[in-house]
Amino acid sequence: MEFGDKIKELRTKNQFTQEQFAIRLNVTRQAVSNWENNRNLPDLELLILISSIFHISLDELILGGSNVNNMTEKLIKDGSKTRRAKLNMITTLIGSFLLFFGFACFFIKMNSVEYIDATGILHENFYLLPIGFLFLFAGIIVFLVTGIRFIIEIVRIKAEKTN
Repeated sequence: MEFGDKIKELRTKNQFTQEQFAIRLNVTRQAVSNWENNRNLPDLELLILISSIFHISLDELILGGSNVNNMTEKLIKDGSKTRRAKLNMITTLIGSFLLFFGFACFFIKMNSVEYIDATGILHENFYLLPIGFLFLFAGIIVFLVTGIRFIIEIVRIKAEKTN
């Protein structure tokens, strides 16, 4: 059974009009109508509220039995998209910090003073150059890997749509 049919069945069984049901959920009547006609699907928070109103489990509401319906497919797609977006955001932040630290090392090296003390020892922070290059290289690698994965994902989605 499709999600819209399930919502309509539960609503009519509990003798709610679309307007009454919408008021209980704090949404518009049109939103309820769109759900029932499978034009749109509610958010996860609304699903929890709907399951508590009708006193059924989320499994019963979402799965509607043993078959996978459109709501289940939407939740699976949304979950994977959210995980991908979080991973992309985290890797972009890591790459940005690596690049920032690389440039900071070069800036510190550029503005630091090299001197020879009274005992004839040269004081120079030469270690900042290789560390700066290492940070820059690592940041560029992170951005390249993230960009390549993003391009591969776009190609895969386009290939799925054509099939």
